[in-house]
Amino acid sequence: MVVEIYNVVASFPEFEKYALGSQLRRAAVSVPSNITEGTGRNNPKEFNQFIGIALGSCYEIETQLEIAFRLDYLEKERNEIINDRIDKIKNMSYKLQRTITH
Repeated sequence: MVVEIYNVVASFPEFEKYALGSQLRRAAVSVPSNITEGTGRNNPKEFNQFIGIALGSCYEIETQLEIAFRLDYLEKERNEIINDRIDKIKNMSYKLQRTITH
């Protein structure tokens, strides 16, 4: 998903690469980074917190992609593909949270 976001941002107008594009890239990198950092913690409560942060970034990406789509920076099909990937990441993250907390 991160690579896909970087590829999408590369196609944005030049002036947008440093505004919306930067936000998108940061949020995308945040998802695996927070999951990985949480894994490195030896505390289930902290791990759960980092997964929550990653989930928040997923929702942030969805919002930013919708903005990009409405500004015609992103085709409908590509938007749907990325959003499907984000949904899968969210589902896996929610399942992981349930496993940690039970």
